[in-house]
Amino acid sequence: MAVTELSPNASSSWSSAIETKDLSEVNLEKAPVPVDTESVHNAPKASMWKRILVGNASEQNETKRAMKSRHLTMIAIGGTIGTGIFLSAGSAIATAGPASALFSYFIVGIFCYAVVISLGEMAAYIPVSGTFAVFGTRFFSPALGFTLGWNYWLQCELTAAAVILQFWDPRITAWEWALIIVTPIFAMQLIHVRVYGESEYWFAMIKVLMIIVFIFVGLIFDWGGVHGRPGPGLSNFRNGQAFVGGFSAFAQTFVYAFYSYGGVELVSLAAGESASPHKSVPRAIRATFFRIVIFYILTILTIGLNINYQDPTLLSSATSSNVAASPVTVVFQRAGFGAAAHVINAVLLTAVLSATNSCFYASSRMLLSMARAGHAPRIFGWVNGRGVPVPALLLSLAVSFVTFLTTIWGEGVVFTWLLDLTGISSLLVWGTIGVISLRFRAAWRAQGRSLEDLPYRQPFFPILPIATVILSILMFAAQGYSSVVQQPFSPQNIVATYIGLVVYIACYIGYWIYERFWLGQKTHMVPLHEVDLDTDAVWQPGGGALLRAQEQEAREKRDAEDIAAGKRTKVMLRKVGRYVA
Repeated sequence: MAVTELSPNASSSWSSAIETKDLSEVNLEKAPVPVDTESVHNAPKASMWKRILVGNASEQNETKRAMKSRHLTMIAIGGTIGTGIFLSAGSAIATAGPASALFSYFIVGIFCYAVVISLGEMAAYIPVSGTFAVFGTRFFSPALGFTLGWNYWLQCELTAAAVILQFWDPRITAWEWALIIVTPIFAMQLIHVRVYGESEYWFAMIKVLMIIVFIFVGLIFDWGGVHGRPGPGLSNFRNGQAFVGGFSAFAQTFVYAFYSYGGVELVSLAAGESASPHKSVPRAIRATFFRIVIFYILTILTIGLNINYQDPTLLSSATSSNVAASPVTVVFQRAGFGAAAHVINAVLLTAVLSATNSCFYASSRMLLSMARAGHAPRIFGWVNGRGVPVPALLLSLAVSFVTFLTTIWGEGVVFTWLLDLTGISSLLVWGTIGVISLRFRAAWRAQGRSLEDLPYRQPFFPILPIATVILSILMFAAQGYSSVVQQPFSPQNIVATYIGLVVYIACYIGYWIYERFWLGQKTHMVPLHEVDLDTDAVWQPGGGALLRAQEQEAREKRDAEDIAAGKRTKVMLRKVGRYVA
């Protein structure tokens, strides 16, 4: 029996047409779409300016499901490893000591894991480009979806600017550097989503290999494994050096941790353009745990073991554009790899390109989703024949350049503000995802749905989404406290901490007023029984169990054929791969 995957793009009309058919006889991904030839022939020609700026883009076109499982998995593992872990991580240690920084990254790692798992459950079942903004509109209220969408779009734009400024070369102007970085990324984004997936796959591979080599070299050096170069051992964690600066300094490290972890939700955005979301999304989500442990916890531990918190290189690593200031470079050089700066320089450039690439992708897809939900001008919902949202990309390009006008106040000052704004924005978005997850499950239960219909079920429910909400409140309070008691006292620190919250609240209240008094809608929150759980779903109620049975039957048949052909090793490796994935 052929295994068939129900297309997430299937509309309710498609679904009703196949309800009485066996799933093995239907493949919506390959099903021909009826074309109204008469309307196409009589359609008015696009204006000259439209053809120049957006080509054949229109709101009738859709994005393409062209990203494969390996793309999504590698994006989850290393796609969002940016300059934060290579540069800003050192500042966290310099601020509060190695143990405080390690504990901070561990707490934010738990937070990150809870967010990804909660979001992954929803994204695997309803894989759409807008993910949590769409879920906020459907499961809670349109005001929340509007707020999350614009908040996240702005976060992506600011993150791109912060990343580029952090790696800015003082020998050229910030504008020229932005042009060098942004232009090729923008050109790649215009080609096809498969180009984004493939480029991110290799960008992430380079970063992952670099981090793994760094951890091995750093730990071996620390343990005294490099001849003629005695390692520091545990000396940096002794004599009161593990925790410095008290609670205020510890709270400050959350900003650096959020900046380093930022972008973990990118997997759910990419799910809207993946070929087999009910398979690839759960596989990518499971990889998040290893990413957190290996690429963040162990990296911070390695830096803390090898470099003392008072080392001047750590103090300047976050805002310095000199690659020699990177703690990764310092560890390699002290271990005897003097030419490491050149390698780290290349990898850092890769990280900048990758982070910018991801920010353009995320911001354009979020803007596309908002436009089609009525939360942004309709023109940004246009997609060309290759599945690229050209108008949304053009706006993202324009805004990314406008952010560099702020460099008149100095690159270091601007970077610090961008760092604070993106950290608070991530905190608000992640905390809200926990609330949305609770509403999703409440609606699922209220409508009598079976959990077997979920492609991926989050473990320990409702512990993870509740933990997400509680951690977001505690961390926001901690950062607020830190901004007040930080010495020397500066009103700018308080403004930078709370301006993100002000924007968040203003968006929510503003849309609520528009909804209540302009649209005349009296009901604010979507009633649980009216929550839409079917549009864009990977299958209709009951389809999950049937599809899994078909897939299991196909796997068993394939394994039996290979065993009969004497390929037992191949079957064994395949079973191990299924278990690991």
